[in-house]
Amino acid sequence: MEVYKSNSKEYSQDLKAINSKYNTISFFRFVSIILLLTSLFYYIKTGERIFVITAIVLFAGFVILMRIHSKLSFQKKVKTALIAINENEIIYLERKSIPFENGIEFNDFHHPYAYDLDIFGEHSLFQNLNRTATFIGKKTLAKQLLTLLPNDEILKNHKAVQELKDKLNWRQEFLAFAKVGQDNESLYKTLLKWSVFNSKPLSKAAVIISYLFPVLFFGCFLGYLLTSKLVLLTYMSVLFVVNLNILGYFTKRIQMEIAQSDNINKIISQYSLLVQKIENENFQSEKLIALQQKLHFKNQKASVHLQKLAELFSKMESIGNFVTAILFNGTFLFNIHVLKAMITWKKEHAIVLEEWLEVIGEFEMLNSLANFAYNNPDFVYPTLNLNYEISFANLSHPLLNPATRVGNEVQFQPQSFMILTGSNMSGKSTFLRSLGINMVLSGMGSPVCASQANVHPLPVLVSMRLSDSLADSESYFFAEIKRLKQIMDELEERPAFVLLDEILRGTNSDDKRNGTIEVVKKVIAKKAIGAIATHDIEVCLTTNGYPNILTNKCFEVEINNNELHFDYKLRDGICKNKSATFLMQKMGVI
Repeated sequence: MEVYKSNSKEYSQDLKAINSKYNTISFFRFVSIILLLTSLFYYIKTGERIFVITAIVLFAGFVILMRIHSKLSFQKKVKTALIAINENEIIYLERKSIPFENGIEFNDFHHPYAYDLDIFGEHSLFQNLNRTATFIGKKTLAKQLLTLLPNDEILKNHKAVQELKDKLNWRQEFLAFAKVGQDNESLYKTLLKWSVFNSKPLSKAAVIISYLFPVLFFGCFLGYLLTSKLVLLTYMSVLFVVNLNILGYFTKRIQMEIAQSDNINKIISQYSLLVQKIENENFQSEKLIALQQKLHFKNQKASVHLQKLAELFSKMESIGNFVTAILFNGTFLFNIHVLKAMITWKKEHAIVLEEWLEVIGEFEMLNSLANFAYNNPDFVYPTLNLNYEISFANLSHPLLNPATRVGNEVQFQPQSFMILTGSNMSGKSTFLRSLGINMVLSGMGSPVCASQANVHPLPVLVSMRLSDSLADSESYFFAEIKRLKQIMDELEERPAFVLLDEILRGTNSDDKRNGTIEVVKKVIAKKAIGAIATHDIEVCLTTNGYPNILTNKCFEVEINNNELHFDYKLRDGICKNKSATFLMQKMGVI
């Protein structure tokens, strides 16, 4: 946390210095404008050339000041974003709040574990991991949280995350650039939609006309300067009107090309800066180098191509300004030339544009995991195997308070499936979620909340917390049956890591008990690894028939000085103590 406080203080000092320069430049801009207008006034009044020269110098100075002002304005935004990034980390580590987007829009109730394990939403895994600021970054992180990677890709992510973990300043600057861009889903999709929109090239006749009439116009203008013949002014006027009519013919085509693209040049420019940030960094890990190499196209860096596109969109926006549209197009058909350049850019680069944006998304996802690793230096990267062996030492839930969370030793060999018992509030559900979350983290190449881990990454299938599907007119019980059917169907394809918590709660005790026992028998027959939590002791007796596959584990509760005491430690055997009756008596319920 101290490094975040130090960074925040340093960036605040930098911002103060930039603000001072910014205000100074603003003052000189104002003074230069006043002096410029004054010089023009005295030139009109006196006709002295010195005032014209002064006005020209002042105008050049104003342009330079404008550029400096623009650069300082961008620096202000970046430093402000960097301060916010570090302040957010401090607030987060002090556990005051989680000031990051929660990704609720990505929640999928039909996914095998997204809802049950709180992958999205308030206080979710996504919200705790998320250090993205572009739409493609959020989308990539969300997708990765729901996807199991092959072992070789997991190992590549390990190396990439370990490398990025130590590049704190680079990661924060990358995030700051992304924040300044204020990207959103609409802008992202508009850009991709434009890239695949079928833009036919201009006809040969249109290309010839776009050059011929401006040449004729400037030829007449040059002729007038040399000869002062008024007839050439007439020709210029006619050509000016003709050019505007030619623009009118192409206006619909131009509007179709830039439909709903307001300010899109700014976000493309920000994408260019993010890509440039990646291009200019020196990476060592295989994954990061491979991503970086995707940012070269036709012997040029992707950032150069993107900046060119941003400039083209910026130029095309001039058509919305009545004065500039009339002046630029009446003289040299400006927007038609821009249209031609945009179509050419699209034809040459459309196939790689989305890939470049995906590289940005991959880096934001990996940066999020690197930040997670940086904030949790005691977490470990799992050792991977292909032998269906899964074990954790000091396993806990990564989102619990580090000062109070309790770790447990757990292994799924030789017995591969656990029947878990324990009284209410003893920690069963939290333990199951700890298993599930850490298996998800293992499958995406992240460190896990354990002191040691040996994992065969497997698909995670969960039935823990379903919601009544009112939209589908389904009861909780029917939704649970559908989830169990989904799990069985998945197990037909390949082995998986299965977590079940008090299943079949919507039926009577005998039906629930018998159904649970049959479910357990079926999942172990399909080579599933995992655990089921239950309050029914008779379910635990199933282990007698499958001693090499099933094992009983429990969480106990103690009553000390008329108070319940939970130690949240996993034990062998079946739970012996109960807390429900005691708690109801103590609270006067019974």
